[in-house]
Amino acid sequence: QVQLVESGGGLVQAGGSLRLSCVASGSIFSINAMGWYRQAPGKQRELVALFTSGGTTNYADSVKGRFTISRDGAKNTVYLQMDSLKSEDTAVYYCIVKSVSRNYWGQGTQVTVSS
Repeated sequence: QVQLVESGGGLVQAGGSLRLSCVASGSIFSINAMGWYRQAPGKQRELVALFTSGGTTNYADSVKGRFTISRDGAKNTVYLQMDSLKSEDTAVYYCIVKSVSRNYWGQGTQVTVSS
C-alpha cells in the first residue's frame, strides 16, 4: 500500500516562507516524477512544481523565482520551499507521485497566506 504523508503547511504572513515535505512509502515502482499541485477554493487543481526522474524541474509561471522544489531520492521525499508568499498562494497543496502505472496523491496540506 502506497502512502504519501505531507507536512509543513500553515498560516503565514505575506512575504513569508514555508517549506512543505512529502514522504512516500510503500511499493512504488518506476517513479517518473514527484511534485506538488494546489487547489484554491472555487478553482481547479493546478500544477505548482514537478521534479522528474531525469532531474529536471517544472514550475507554474506564477511561482517561478519564488518556489523551489527538491527531492531526496533515497528517502522518496520531495520538498517545496516557498518564499515571498502571496495571498494568492493560499490553497490546499497536494503531493503527487507519478509512476509508470498510475499517479498517487497525498491528503493535502493547507497553506494560508494573510495579507
